[in-house]
Amino acid sequence: MKDILQEIIENKKEEIARRKEVFSIDLLESNCEEFDRKSLSMSNSIRESQSGIISEFKRRSPSKGWINEKADLLQITKDYQLNGASALSILTDNKYFGGKLEDIKAVRDSINIPILRKEFIIDEYQLFQAKLIGADTVLLIAAALEKKRFMELSDMAHQLGMEVLLEIHSEKEMEYIDDKVEMIGVNNRNLGTFVTDVKNSVAMVEKLPKDRVLISESGISSPSTIKMLKEKGFNGFLIGECFMREENPGDAFAKFIKELC
Repeated sequence: MKDILQEIIENKKEEIARRKEVFSIDLLESNCEEFDRKSLSMSNSIRESQSGIISEFKRRSPSKGWINEKADLLQITKDYQLNGASALSILTDNKYFGGKLEDIKAVRDSINIPILRKEFIIDEYQLFQAKLIGADTVLLIAAALEKKRFMELSDMAHQLGMEVLLEIHSEKEMEYIDDKVEMIGVNNRNLGTFVTDVKNSVAMVEKLPKDRVLISESGISSPSTIKMLKEKGFNGFLIGECFMREENPGDAFAKFIKELC
């Protein structure tokens, strides 16, 4: 079976190399007014939120193709915020998810809740990019990184003033958890096959440290699932396709929140 994650990572290496040829890290830093901006705390926002929902803006996926190709980025993200999202997740990978690096920058001035750069981060260059476009938090995926590399990238993200969401998929990846990680996400989607099962979160939550913000990611499509996951110990819930496949994602989110509360 084709391993989609490895394909994405190989493409990401090529993409980063091309970007470095045009714009070095030094140039990124010297042209970055956002380096002085204080990041918003996604971990605190989730803790203080009634819903704990991180609403995701996602145009397509490798397994399902286009979900909402012509989605209105600004309108949808503003609607997510208006209706009670604790944070936003914005995919910036173009080839596989239809995202753009500029998407976060395009909405930053209109949004006052934390923004997660949802990306396959393997290089410090991407962290400088994240800071440049106004991201508050970055995703670091254990399955995409050696442990030493994860720690290096996590340290750099914190030096840049951003929080880290560590994404794990299996019990063996718990070794990546250290004292500096603010949030731990359990992805219910296998990144090799893209098969999704919420039972993955249920199976792993008891083994996770309770002093962190625990987030269940992917495959959540009903308020009853969130209520069950809250009872198990999760604080946050990353949801994208459930809303994005609807004609009006903002309205779909508002209805979801009403049913949840």
